[in-house]
Amino acid sequence: MDEQNRRPGRYGIDEIEASQLERWPNAHAGRDYVVHLETPEFTCLCPRSGFPDFATITVDYVPDQYVVELKSLKLYINKYRNRQISHEATPNVILDDLITLLEPRWMRVVADFTVRGNIKTIVFAEHALPEYKGPRPEYRRPVTGL
Repeated sequence: MDEQNRRPGRYGIDEIEASQLERWPNAHAGRDYVVHLETPEFTCLCPRSGFPDFATITVDYVPDQYVVELKSLKLYINKYRNRQISHEATPNVILDDLITLLEPRWMRVVADFTVRGNIKTIVFAEHALPEYKGPRPEYRRPVTGL
């Protein structure tokens, strides 16, 4: 093991930097069902000021042939903590990356940012296959203090 990997606190940083989104086969591909994921500790940086922004990212999707591997999603989300990205771009980029990976029947990504500068921002981005007629649950704000 080299000296850099022996330093305390390096393991998580290296895991995040090396991570790639992964998919797993959907064991129930013949059924429409909704996967609901919440990441209440999302952080990124404002592209203008560089100040941190905080949000809960909610992903709801109906998988087709694949589901997202959850550790890879956690590490992917953590990559944003040093990334300068707007509130509007955040859910759209996440949606595009997950669509490319999973090819879901339906997906919605919501970025629910905390108040900053007296403005509350919630951005919705959604995708559906043209023939998809299955469930699309209504968005419900995340429960705080999970």
